[in-house]
Amino acid sequence: MRLDAKTKQPFAIALKDSEPLAFAGLWESWRLKDGPPLETFTILTTSENELMRPIHDRMPVILDPKDYARWLDAGDPARPPVDLLRPYPAEKMLAWPVSGQVGNNDPALLERLA
Repeated sequence: MRLDAKTKQPFAIALKDSEPLAFAGLWESWRLKDGPPLETFTILTTSENELMRPIHDRMPVILDPKDYARWLDAGDPARPPVDLLRPYPAEKMLAWPVSGQVGNNDPALLERLA
């Protein structure tokens, strides 16, 4: 969410039940011809849900715990579980504005702004 042309408002995002979030991602290890192995990963995104819409036009794919095994052991690589690549239900999530000092490592940065 933009406060003005140069300033974005950061938000904390969590599940209402306070459980950790698990994002769908892809990982690969590969090597250049003469180089060491390179470990790469990406977090997959999807369209935004109703909670995220005022904040951004996309969001990470959040996996429900019941889907962890399906995502991690997808079986046939030619047929990945694409049905899991959907917005997480907004009614199970919370979002609140936080300090713009997001680069620091301080738990107080997750406190809701007045």
